[in-house]
Amino acid sequence: MKMERPAWAGRNYTLLTAAAVVTGLGSSGALIAAAFAVLAAGGSATDVGLVAAARTIPLVIFLLVGGAIADRLPRHRVMVAANALNCVSQGAFALLVLTGDPHLWQMALLSALGGTGQAFFAPAAEGMVLASVSGEHSGRAFAFFRMGMNGANIGGAALGGALIAAVGPGWVLAVDAAAFALAGLLRAFLDVRGVPPREPGHGLIADLRDGWREVVSRPWLWSIVLQFAVVNAVVAAAEAVYGPLVAQDHLGGPGPWGLALAAFGAGTVCGALLMTRYKPRYLLRVGALCVFPLALPSAALAVPVPAGALTAVMFGAGIAVEVFAVTWMMALHQEIPEEKFSRVSSYDWLGSLAMVPLATALAGPVQDLVGRTAALWGCSALVALLTAAVLCVRDVRWLRRRTEPVATSSPAGTADQASAEAPGQAPVTGLPAPASPASPASPDEITPR
Repeated sequence: MKMERPAWAGRNYTLLTAAAVVTGLGSSGALIAAAFAVLAAGGSATDVGLVAAARTIPLVIFLLVGGAIADRLPRHRVMVAANALNCVSQGAFALLVLTGDPHLWQMALLSALGGTGQAFFAPAAEGMVLASVSGEHSGRAFAFFRMGMNGANIGGAALGGALIAAVGPGWVLAVDAAAFALAGLLRAFLDVRGVPPREPGHGLIADLRDGWREVVSRPWLWSIVLQFAVVNAVVAAAEAVYGPLVAQDHLGGPGPWGLALAAFGAGTVCGALLMTRYKPRYLLRVGALCVFPLALPSAALAVPVPAGALTAVMFGAGIAVEVFAVTWMMALHQEIPEEKFSRVSSYDWLGSLAMVPLATALAGPVQDLVGRTAALWGCSALVALLTAAVLCVRDVRWLRRRTEPVATSSPAGTADQASAEAPGQAPVTGLPAPASPASPASPDEITPR
């Protein structure tokens, strides 16, 4: 029997979803491969962290420029160009590992090129999926999109771990390069005839200043971005540096670690499936509560628990963080004006990832100073404490879901609206929402995202 796609899933939605699935298959395995390529070349924990940091540093440096450019140029062209750069950098990384004796500086340089591509891709890509469907179907569409992408991450992580163990990390990096090439080709066929032409801006600096005003005028926006500046940093340190080391010392190598990451992906699929039905009234309250389980994987690695228990913990964390990801993107889409979307997104990504290079670079020295167990417990505690602090912000607790996106960018009245939503008072339509912090649940092009 022939299966028909839903009426709301048009050409652009289908192409964007297919491209995300393809890159998910390649990138989830490549993230593991990069760490084990460094270890196979004789690198230490500090070296693994330095290569991870080398990818994130240019990402942080160029994000604001990428956001401003994406609000000026056709976003799909920016995405295709970024995919091309990622394809070249990963292809060269694969060739280096497969044919020679890779040096640390070479691997760091190629990782930096990949981060540069992501700096331009991320702001352009934010909101593209939700913009391709009508408002009434946006929640379900984004949940199905996440299901496809995270399903690819399950297979990619499990297959990547198995391939690394069988043939080495170089071939997994080569697969990722091919995936970026195919994804860029799919995104090149997006139909943008219905997108209105962009008005000329007043210059790059003026555009960035305008985006900054959008961010700082919303206290719950910058408070959550500050929260994720630390949360993403410690999650990156735990999963990019400590995780492979714990796997190598206690779990049996890359295979069990790849399985644990695949379980996280399976949890995100289940979380996305839940969000095709669940429509929470208060988006950020539900989303923030679902960040608490991100503290559990670091704690499990600190013990360390057996591979089976770690897999279960990762599965549960995946469910929770996917609920966060969907509710957060819904808030972003309904409140941030389309013409300023990429600029706000670039500040969001910048704040969320600014501390990742420092955390990954220092992960090895911190382990040497206090021990791996203490470092992992510290990661877990920071996630829990900062999430509790964000829930003390009134606007985070009372942002309300609505069906129509905001028409203007004016954030005036935010505090008054939040007060009107408090218990015992009449509810209002909604609050201006933040751009989504880079969530660890979205490894389309980088992890944590």
